[in-house]
Amino acid sequence: MNGAILPIIPENITVHLGRPNEAARNVTVSFADYIKNVASSEIYPTWPESAIRANILAQISFALNRIYTEYYASRGYDFDITNSTTIDQSFVYGRDIFENISQIVDEIFNDYIRRRGSVEPLFALYCDGIEVQCGGLSQWGSVRLAESGLTPYEILQYYYNDDIDIVNDAPVEGLTESYPGTSLRLGTVSDDVNLIQTRLNRISKNYPGIPKITDQPGVFAAGTEDAVRAFQRQFDLTPDGVVGRATWYAIARIYGAVKNLTDINSEGVPLSDVTLLFNSRLEEGDTGIAVNELQYFLAFIAAFNNTVRPVNIDGIFGPTTRGAVEDFQYDYGLTVDGIVGEATWRAIYGTYRNLLDSLPDNYFTSFTEPYPGEPLRIGSRGASVSYLQNYLNRISDVYTSIPKLSVDGVYGSATANAVREFQRIFGLEETGVTAAITWLRISDIYRTIVDGEYGSDTQFGTSVS
Repeated sequence: MNGAILPIIPENITVHLGRPNEAARNVTVSFADYIKNVASSEIYPTWPESAIRANILAQISFALNRIYTEYYASRGYDFDITNSTTIDQSFVYGRDIFENISQIVDEIFNDYIRRRGSVEPLFALYCDGIEVQCGGLSQWGSVRLAESGLTPYEILQYYYNDDIDIVNDAPVEGLTESYPGTSLRLGTVSDDVNLIQTRLNRISKNYPGIPKITDQPGVFAAGTEDAVRAFQRQFDLTPDGVVGRATWYAIARIYGAVKNLTDINSEGVPLSDVTLLFNSRLEEGDTGIAVNELQYFLAFIAAFNNTVRPVNIDGIFGPTTRGAVEDFQYDYGLTVDGIVGEATWRAIYGTYRNLLDSLPDNYFTSFTEPYPGEPLRIGSRGASVSYLQNYLNRISDVYTSIPKLSVDGVYGSATANAVREFQRIFGLEETGVTAAITWLRISDIYRTIVDGEYGSDTQFGTSVS
């Protein structure tokens, strides 16, 4: 995914001027110039504007799908896409660009199509619809639809079904490879580990010889190592249990294949599969959900370590939060700068998990359990999921748009939908994933309904005042 968990618009794209295995030049051009070239090569500037816009959006999405899935990088190539029209789309290096097409591309080059519920750009297959037929957009057919009055979005819905969205104004960034640069191995804790765990668990559905990973998300423990070794044996890689570059890209390639990500009817990548566990950098002045989660962990740690000052969970990284970070860094032998970089974040998260795991089962005396330390999402199982389902069921007595759940300890689509509705009601990001801030808000609302208490002395459900 070229270093991005969610899709970005690349500043530049490298095009191979031939078929993948053909000896040919690679050229690197800006992404906007690439789309202008493709559009000028594939369609006519005299077409109705609605047809031109629909075709350009398909061309953008097609290219972004190649980049997001690292289709060529995961196969060992040093380019992002080819100009072979049998597998990619037309690109004629150095050709003239039509003025009206150039203007439209400048306006929409950072928009793309995605399937509702998925994050990856749609593999927007298209063909001319006369000499070549395909299961996607018909270029000449789009002209007829535009002439009949359909908008660009309606044209795209006609060919790609109603469950598509247009993402507008996606961020533009430089491309970097997704491989983190250092091998992942036993003991590594990072979002890259979480990504590999998610992908291997999905691959194991098609290759049952690869065991399911039940390790803590983001933590490279024995179960992750066993799954990596099994994958490596399955695909003729050195079975050392270490995710180096070759294994990383082999996993990316097989993951894309089993989910059919380069197919118009792909399984898709849900947002829950790319939810970040660790933040790369937080500092004074930052705001938002990531700060909420940091403050939650710090406040919990402060309840057991009186050398770390308590903080309010308000999503604002102010002087008090900076002071708590500095307290923690001093106590745990880290550079004392008040900035939450990767090392500090991992230490805070690890300390929270260790505290949680060390407490006796009967320690918690209030109505709610503390956050289990890892995001709950589709596929999660266990007591924490049962607690969550119970809390949501009680909340749904008051907020009736939240559906009732079976308390079975299994985080399926029904639980994700109930969480998503809760998040909608209370102004949280609607991911369907229960990370720290969602857990805390559910706990607060549940306790408020049950006994009216909002007290900070019980916000973690502990006996510590």
